[in-house]
Amino acid sequence: MFHTYHNVKVYYECTGEGKNLLLLHGWGCNTKVMAGFAREFSGTRKVWSIDFPGFGESDYPNGVWTVDDYMEMTADFIRKMGIEGTDIICHSFGGRVMIKLAAKYPELAGKIAFVDAAGVKKKRSLAFHLRTMLYKLCKKALKSAFLKKLLKVFGIDAEARVKNAGSADYKALPDCMKGTFVKVVNEDLTPYLSKIKSPSLLIYGENDEDTPVSLAKIMEKKIPDAGLAVIAGAGHFSFLDAPGQVMRILRVFLEG
Repeated sequence: MFHTYHNVKVYYECTGEGKNLLLLHGWGCNTKVMAGFAREFSGTRKVWSIDFPGFGESDYPNGVWTVDDYMEMTADFIRKMGIEGTDIICHSFGGRVMIKLAAKYPELAGKIAFVDAAGVKKKRSLAFHLRTMLYKLCKKALKSAFLKKLLKVFGIDAEARVKNAGSADYKALPDCMKGTFVKVVNEDLTPYLSKIKSPSLLIYGENDEDTPVSLAKIMEKKIPDAGLAVIAGAGHFSFLDAPGQVMRILRVFLEG
């Protein structure tokens, strides 16, 4: 099924009956990755799952989107489906969307389970900042023949540096999504955490390198009503690494 938001078709699935539960996937994922949650809860819940624009069967965004754009789309979906106050399970990028949504529209969210959620910026090393400075210098060099030649003297190929810059996730994206990726990952949502009124559970893999437990502890401290469960041996997809344990914890949180 499809929901239309500002001429963008958003794919969604709905299974089961009962109290509403909304699933929000991570960056580069889709409803299929969240299917385990749907199977687990559709026996007692009405489970809604969406493909964010740019992923799965949904259209690409109509321009460069920010977290705010994805948040407003999700808020519109909740209102149009009449599921205000729905409980929510969000993974990774879906956590970014929910941080802003819960802070701005508290009436739309019930209990929130942040699973390996993103949103708090990692502390960057000196090496990272030096690489960023060099990348910016190389971009300038592409517009200056003199600067380009000067960098060559030091063994730096400005064109190659700019062409090969970016993470693996960034390089794998179609050109129409690269601007959105940059906008999304560079926003620190820490200031919004204290505004979340929903009861919140944080579930993080012990070995998660994308959204490490250290960031989860910041979220636990700043969200007024939050608890943290760390899954031993699991990574960024803790619900795939240890599905039984994660589902049991969610059952207690959502149904208890």
